[in-house]
Amino acid sequence: MTLTVTADYRDLMKATNAYDELVSEGFPREKLYFDRETQQIKVIVPDVSRPEAEEILRRHEPVDLWARPFEEG
Repeated sequence: MTLTVTADYRDLMKATNAYDELVSEGFPREKLYFDRETQQIKVIVPDVSRPEAEEILRRHEPVDLWARPFEEG
């Protein structure tokens, strides 16, 4: 199953650092979405990559973190 993991930050620098770390760890940019206005990062990952993505996002202290099934649209 493919999931969208979303992290909600209240600090733009923390969100930027999380995004940069995801890129440096090899997550494809085309599967990353960074909304600077809402300070949210979304990562589209297969279920097996979810723990790694969540670990990276948590390191940067999000206010909230959740995963949902990915819906193309």
